[in-house]
Amino acid sequence: MRGQALVFFALVLPLVLLPVAAYATEAGFLAARQAHLSEVTAQAALDAAQQLDSAALRAGAGWRIDQAAARAAAAHDFAEQEPSAVLDELTVDAAQVTVSAHEVVALQLSAFLGPRFATLRARIAARLTPGYSGPAS
Repeated sequence: MRGQALVFFALVLPLVLLPVAAYATEAGFLAARQAHLSEVTAQAALDAAQQLDSAALRAGAGWRIDQAAARAAAAHDFAEQEPSAVLDELTVDAAQVTVSAHEVVALQLSAFLGPRFATLRARIAARLTPGYSGPAS
């Protein structure tokens, strides 16, 4: 009965422990990609919210976001910082911008166990608010 532990570990290691380690590595990779996608989406929303419609402001219509300039700013951010992400939707509601994006990520280690790709999604809103109104006394 000697050597039973060796046979047990020889069977358990490749069947149980290595797939668990691969899953943990893949989950960490996907979490990092999701965080980066959320960061880029937040930056795109902030940049889009800063695109003030100066014609409406001059006409006395108040603070408004220029929708075409907002879309161009968000598209530029995605193209520069995350070219593999897709800008799904950009909605402008007066002084608020909502940006939705997704990214399809190829799974490296767990591709033989199930799906070969994962779709990550991010949705961020930013609001244009008046900031500086005068020096504080």
